[in-house]
Amino acid sequence: MSLEAPARLRVAQAEIAALPDGRPITRWTFGAPGGVLAEVLSLGARLDALHAPDRNGLRANVVLGGVGVTELSGAAAYFGATVGRYANRVASGLLPLDGTVHRLATQDTGHTLHGGPDGYATRLWDGEPVREERRVGVRLRLHSPAGDQGFPGALTAEVTYLLDARGELSIEYRAVTDAPTVVNLTNHAYFNLAGEGSGTVLDHVLRVAGSGYLPVDEDLIPLGPVAPVAGTPFDLRQPRVLAERFELRHPQLGPAGSGYDHTWVLDGTGLRTAAVLTDPASGRRLECRTTEPGLQVYTGNLFDGSVTGRSGRPYRAYAGIALETQHFPDSPNRPGYPSTVLRPGEEYRSTTVYRLTAGR
Repeated sequence: MSLEAPARLRVAQAEIAALPDGRPITRWTFGAPGGVLAEVLSLGARLDALHAPDRNGLRANVVLGGVGVTELSGAAAYFGATVGRYANRVASGLLPLDGTVHRLATQDTGHTLHGGPDGYATRLWDGEPVREERRVGVRLRLHSPAGDQGFPGALTAEVTYLLDARGELSIEYRAVTDAPTVVNLTNHAYFNLAGEGSGTVLDHVLRVAGSGYLPVDEDLIPLGPVAPVAGTPFDLRQPRVLAERFELRHPQLGPAGSGYDHTWVLDGTGLRTAAVLTDPASGRRLECRTTEPGLQVYTGNLFDGSVTGRSGRPYRAYAGIALETQHFPDSPNRPGYPSTVLRPGEEYRSTTVYRLTAGR
C-alpha cells in the first residue's frame, strides 16, 4: 500500500517477516524520492534504516541494524528500537515509589537495563501510516500491563515518526498510566554518517551542548552528582574528533581503546539542540534536538562482530554511535535527579528531532 502526500513525500507498508508464533512484522518506508528516506519496523517500534544523500547526492543508510528476526530479537534487539519502560539503568532492579519498593526484572549484571530482559524493544507494536500537510510517517502503540517486567501500573505508550522533505525526522512520544509508575523512553539508533558497515565513527566530529556529565561505576551506574565537563575528554561544547578525545587519559574513559557510555546533562530547557554529529568525508551532518534533560552517548565500544548489518559486514568496536535522548539513569533512586514519575491523569510527552543535511 502506498499513500501520497505533498512535496512528493510517500509512505508505504509491507509485511516483511514473521515471529516464531506467526505474527507478522510490518515495515513502513517513508520520505521523499532522492532525499532522506526512513524505514520503521513494528518489532520494537524500530528505526531500521535512514537513507540520506552525501555532498554529492549519493544516498546511503546511516543507521546500523541487524539482519533477520533472530538477530533483531537477540544480539541486535536494541538497534534502532524504542526502549522502555525505563531506558538506561535502574540499579539492582529496585524501584522505590510512594513508599513501596518494586523489584524489576534484571539482566545478568543484576541491574535493569532498558526496561528489563523483555522490554519494549522485543515487543510487536501496533502501527498505522500517518499523513500530515508537510510530513509523513507512522504512529505505533503498545499496551504494557501492570507488573510488566515488575513495573507498577498499566501503561499505554505511543511513538510517532514523522519525516519532512528537508530531511527532518521527528520522534514524538506519549504515554498514560492507570497507576503511579515511571517512564523514560528513547530511541536506540546507532549512527554512522559514512554509511552503515563502512567502518568506524572515530573520524566523526561531535558537539554536545552539555556543561556537565554523570560519571559512572564499573556497572555504568551513576556515582551521584553531576560533574563538570571542563578540562576532561567529556568537554564537547566545541566540535571534537572522537578519536582525539579517546586518546586523552581519564579514568571514566576506561582502558585503552574504550570510549563513551555516559549521560551528558544538557544545557537549557525545551526543544533545543543537544548534539551535532558530522562526517567530514561524506559531508553528512546530523543535528539532534530534544526536550529531554539528558543525552546518553555510546560509541559502540563493546561491539565484537557478533551482529552483522544489512551491508553484510559485522559490526566491530566503534561501528556506530548512539545519541539517546532521555532522563538520567537510575533517577528513581536519585531524588536529586529530574523525576520520571507518571501518575494517572497526567500525560508523558517527549520530542526528539534528528535533521540530516549534507555540506560542501
